[in-house]
Amino acid sequence: MNILFLGDSITDWGRSRPDGKYLGEGYVKLVAETLRKNHPGTLFDFTNTGVSGDRTVDVIARLDVDAIDRKPDLVVLMIGINDVWRRYDQNLKTTALQFEKNYGTILDALLIRAKAKVVLMEPFLLDAPDKPFRPDLDPKIAAVRRIARRRRLPLIRLDDLFREASIGKSPLFYAGDGIHPSPEGAAFIAERVVAEIEKLL
Repeated sequence: MNILFLGDSITDWGRSRPDGKYLGEGYVKLVAETLRKNHPGTLFDFTNTGVSGDRTVDVIARLDVDAIDRKPDLVVLMIGINDVWRRYDQNLKTTALQFEKNYGTILDALLIRAKAKVVLMEPFLLDAPDKPFRPDLDPKIAAVRRIARRRRLPLIRLDDLFREASIGKSPLFYAGDGIHPSPEGAAFIAERVVAEIEKLL
């Protein structure tokens, strides 16, 4: 089973280029290790094509090379936080409407052209005081949830899940800057990704 991980730095996490066979040191590596352990009779081929800093428009630009041409059976997609972040640090604004359109373009390619199964993860933000991104982020999270519901795709609602899991912990326990996961954050994501993939095996 060919499983491909597509997204930004949260997925990238030091993976190899251009082949993506070294999966980095984030949640992708943990997912691969767990699935191989849980399903020793299944031959898995894992590829990580996350790119740090990517927005939805950047993923669209590399869809053929980094997704379609690799013929994945299943794609784990996590994209969106940089569509927010770049507004604040580079004045590159992606409206919620454009974000939703871009996201749909990505899914059309994965579902129709690649004929892959897809697991979605919404962007998230922990309570980082130096990142007042909520006014821009929340409409984009809502868009991902709306798309997942409309297309009947599995969605890991990380923003809610991290908020609930952070009760009683340091606000940034799962991500030191509010965005990039700590080892605990990576394990938290991986556990939920494995659960969704196993439903599709």
